[in-house]
Amino acid sequence: MLNYITYPHRQSTVWVTFVHGAGGSSSIWYKQVREFRKHFNVLLLDLRGHGNSKPALKDAFDDKYTFDYVTEDIVEVLDFLKIEKSHFIGISLGTVLIRNLAETYPDRVVSMVMGGAIIRLDMRFRMLMVFGDMFKSFVPYIWLYRLFTFAIMPDGNHKESRNLFVREARKLYQKEFIRWYRMGSQISTLLRLFRATDIKIPTLYVMGGEDYLFLPSVKKMVKKQSAASLLTIENCGHVVNVEEPKLFNSFVVSYIADFGH
Repeated sequence: MLNYITYPHRQSTVWVTFVHGAGGSSSIWYKQVREFRKHFNVLLLDLRGHGNSKPALKDAFDDKYTFDYVTEDIVEVLDFLKIEKSHFIGISLGTVLIRNLAETYPDRVVSMVMGGAIIRLDMRFRMLMVFGDMFKSFVPYIWLYRLFTFAIMPDGNHKESRNLFVREARKLYQKEFIRWYRMGSQISTLLRLFRATDIKIPTLYVMGGEDYLFLPSVKKMVKKQSAASLLTIENCGHVVNVEEPKLFNSFVVSYIADFGH
């Protein structure tokens, strides 16, 4: 089972589950925990092979590194904790996992908050994926990871986010990085499905105005989804919860609180 931490609330029955992105860990939410636990029950988890969650022990499990299997990891924790429904907050690749969970278990998702959401891979990102695929087996993975983080978060004010993700990614092993990288080859097909389906679950996209690779496609997506809204934070990059935590926290807490207790 995944490593997880819970912060129970004495009065609230509302659960909020945080899902980090590839290479990160639950520690990327350190600017959210104090504020959110004042209002809700909070669940933080480390995806398989990240943070304090163990990777698959045998190569035979490599084929299980799919979005569906990783999504089931999250559901297993919810079941173990007897959490029937939750609001979900994700960042980057974590938003893809949340949306995938909502496709299979819509009754368990009260709302989705998608920070730095990935809706479509533009040509620049696809070219990076091809480049990485060529070198992933013999170039130190942290070099490739640095390249990806710089492409996604290029500006000077994104440095804190870049450093945070690179620091967490150092906890991975080369083999684990390759497993997740291979899983990334499935993402385009999955994203096409998501774009074609109006899931009708309340969804708040929280995007940085400087999230150059992903913001344009999210703007188009919001217009097509009946239950979606968009908050764009100016002078902010991909990892909005780290770069603008006060605005992120206040807006998202209010958004979730509007659903009632």
